[in-house]
Amino acid sequence: MNKKILFLAALDLTIYNFRKELVEELINKEYEVIVSCPYGERINDLVKMGCKYINTPIERRKTNILIDLRLILRYIGIFRKINPDVVMTYTIKPNIYGGIVCRIFRKKAIHTVTGLGSVYIMNVWQKNIIILLNRIAFKNANQIFYQNDSHRNFYQKIKITNLDQPVTIVPGSGVNLNDFRYSDIFQTNIIVFTFIARIIKDKGIDEFLFASEKIKEKYGNVKFQVVGFFDDGKYESIIYDFEKRGIIEYLGKRNDIANIISKSSCIVLPSYSEGRSNVLQEGAAVGRPLITTNIDGCRECVDDGKNGYLCNVSDAESLAQAIEKFINLSFEEKALMGKKSREKAVAEFDRNKVIEVYMSSIKDLIMT
Repeated sequence: MNKKILFLAALDLTIYNFRKELVEELINKEYEVIVSCPYGERINDLVKMGCKYINTPIERRKTNILIDLRLILRYIGIFRKINPDVVMTYTIKPNIYGGIVCRIFRKKAIHTVTGLGSVYIMNVWQKNIIILLNRIAFKNANQIFYQNDSHRNFYQKIKITNLDQPVTIVPGSGVNLNDFRYSDIFQTNIIVFTFIARIIKDKGIDEFLFASEKIKEKYGNVKFQVVGFFDDGKYESIIYDFEKRGIIEYLGKRNDIANIISKSSCIVLPSYSEGRSNVLQEGAAVGRPLITTNIDGCRECVDDGKNGYLCNVSDAESLAQAIEKFINLSFEEKALMGKKSREKAVAEFDRNKVIEVYMSSIKDLIMT
């Protein structure tokens, strides 16, 4: 009988966009792969690949005891039905509640900390409860993957994890270097800055909009694009207002990210918190200069002044200055930055290397 690998996630895109190759490798090795997450546009693609799917609604943006209790009960039902050999969890709620249920059923668990989430970067009353639940969930974890050293140190500092637990640092989910191929920057008069992310405050959308407006007042040869879905509804009217005034172009939620990046001059992500930014790695792979914040999870993607610029977090003026600095580079300097980005992606972000690490961990747990 094939060994069963259960993926718990809060979004189908978490699995398809960033772990598709890992899923394919597991299926090729004759593991049975089951994906548990809310229904989304990529579920049918995962099923076509050979996955089994369990629809599991999750309220991602809010903490509600009754709703979260239902999620625990759903996970308990799934574990009883599937009886997985290894459980892979991603993002905060699957990590917490999936981890707790793994402890209940004594299942082998691999947790991936993809980011800290808003609760850790704000002083909110739920913070202590979330920390306690994480301690319970992570106590018996068989393997923990972090995407930067800062998050590992933070989890150890607040005693969610301890020094004896097996820990590995990976460059996020890496980037598929074949899907995100290098292309030269277009030599045109228009410089295109593209923001690609879920549209929420934590991704730095406010700073991007401020900088866009300020730069537009001074330069006529620039275009600012926003790509992504509204993860916070309050931004919908704001984005459409900026578009109506000709400051930005809103492209919506897109699946052709590599194509969008290839038509851009520079990828901009002024995020407040990242595990390891996927879009920055993808931008680097295509050969685009990057502008991002000087925080863990973003700074790893940029060698400041070589393949892009770092700016201060939550600082729209600093972002605008970095954008203006890029505008004033010669085309040859911009093109060289793009080449440096691709070199960095090949050396550091190759998804195949990340898959090897995960597969090794899964194999070790299956054999013990």
